Amino acid sequence: MTEERRTPEGLRYGWTTGACATAATTAAYTALLTGEFPDPVTITLPKGQTPAFALAVEDLDPGSAMAGVVKDAGDDPDVTHGALIRSTVRHGPAGSGVTFVAGPGVGTVTKAGLPLAVGEPAINPVPRTLMRDHVAVVAALHGGTGDVVVEISVDRGEELARKTWNPRLGILGGLSILGTTGVVVPYSCSAWIDSIRRGIDVARAAGYQHVAGCTGSTSERTVMDLYGLPEDALLDMGDFAGAVLKYLRRHPVPKLTIAGGFAKLSKLADGHLDLHSARSQVNLAALARAAVEAGGDSELADRILGANTALEALTLSQAKGIPLGDAVAAGARRTALEVLRGAEVAVDVVAIDRAGTIVGRAH
Repeated sequence: MTEERRTPEGLRYGWTTGACATAATTAAYTALLTGEFPDPVTITLPKGQTPAFALAVEDLDPGSAMAGVVKDAGDDPDVTHGALIRSTVRHGPAGSGVTFVAGPGVGTVTKAGLPLAVGEPAINPVPRTLMRDHVAVVAALHGGTGDVVVEISVDRGEELARKTWNPRLGILGGLSILGTTGVVVPYSCSAWIDSIRRGIDVARAAGYQHVAGCTGSTSERTVMDLYGLPEDALLDMGDFAGAVLKYLRRHPVPKLTIAGGFAKLSKLADGHLDLHSARSQVNLAALARAAVEAGGDSELADRILGANTALEALTLSQAKGIPLGDAVAAGARRTALEVLRGAEVAVDVVAIDRAGTIVGRAH
């Protein structure tokens, strides 16, 4: 694959599933019209980049052509890195334009709230537009009508989809074909953040009055035990508290529970919206101040300042009967309300330890 691009930190950019599907579709339709597969095949992305993709597989029959591209996500830890994305193109009825079909390993939409209708293949709007545009270019170059059926498939896609949000979002049978720019920015976690937004959309479309942003599976179980929320009201927030809050600010749900480990929520209480250890740190000085405000003495504050971890600070406070967990939960709630900026969303916070025991709450 040509046009390798790197971030200022030296990390390689990658290409989205939508870009790969577009490359495969362009190659397959060209072969259907001319009998020859362009390899590598060059496409033009929404921002003007012109990457070239090598074909991993190709097959030409009298009525169809198939081409496949291996996805390169660059240096992003993407679950679809290395996946083989295939496009099979067939002639469609006159005047039909481009019709998309979910092949093996590509999901189908089964719940309202997504940017696609129920029953549609999980090929997002921007990749659809990109493929339509490239089909039109190939048709103009080689005398085609542009009336085609495009079937996108992903080898092992159903297996890979189990590692994504798709089952919870109601996208069943495989992966989604995603991407707005065609480019994967390393460690931007854009797919995760997009899944958070789609999760909120699905919950709103289902009429849910209460959703929960959880930092992991343990906090999810805690919230389910507390509130009995259905699975599709649980947002796998991970470290992206800001993504949940900013999207709910524009698309409110009446009640939000934020649930997570004490250490991560202490960072939210300290004003951080990205809770990843590489991008925010536990502030022991802030925890010491919170302990004092909760009734602790200077000796406790000094011991917290010398603690190795947030959990140690919590344990020290609990031994003195100081509700540091509640104080951190209250601080996290204050930060959340500040980000929501008056949106009609009631917020409560549940802080847990590693075993899932509730160590702090704020309403």
